[in-house]
Amino acid sequence: MSLKFYYDLMSQPSRAIYVFLKVTGIKFESKPTILGKLGHKSEEFLKINPIGQVPVIDDNGFIVRESVGILRYLCREKGIPDHWYPKESKAQAKLDEFIEWQHIGLRLPCAFYFKLKWLEPRLTGEKPLESEIERFQPLMLDSCDLMETFWLNHNKKFLFGNHLTIADLLAVMELEQPKLCGFDPRQGRPRLAAYMASVKSETSPYYDEANKIIDKLASMSKL
Repeated sequence: MSLKFYYDLMSQPSRAIYVFLKVTGIKFESKPTILGKLGHKSEEFLKINPIGQVPVIDDNGFIVRESVGILRYLCREKGIPDHWYPKESKAQAKLDEFIEWQHIGLRLPCAFYFKLKWLEPRLTGEKPLESEIERFQPLMLDSCDLMETFWLNHNKKFLFGNHLTIADLLAVMELEQPKLCGFDPRQGRPRLAAYMASVKSETSPYYDEANKIIDKLASMSKL
């Protein structure tokens, strides 16, 4: 098998690519790289990615190290349906518009909120700084509101119509991460709730499979 996939399902982009590979039927060799066990710092992994981050793919010796680049590459090279990342210029531009926004507009606030409130306290044993949480929480709420009022302000199932795209997978995995902090972006946002339910249904059973670990940890956090 030529395609190797290095990932940790605690990583939002890793989950997006995992679901994409499963739903599209792209065969791959699974290479779990557990961040909590410093798998990303191992000598073997650093040969693949000196930056020390997941996800990464190795396609018969050709290595791609960033999630959006990985998804675009797979869409071009693996003969999957065009709706995932359309070749038509204007449709592709609109998809790219969201993908470029989500790096700062969605991923940054959701990921930092999760990191500050959940991850770092567990790694350091220290209480989170409320001032830092208060800095990112409004940004996260604004991002979720923008999903509700702008990006999903239409009558389609998904971001760009009635078929899934790579943008949908990137978005929902970022939106799932704050559940570990007790935050549910669906609350009070009916369009966003319906949208996330549609993505989950369309990618079943792989959506739950990819999110199993964070669902479990989120449930434990409520105890």
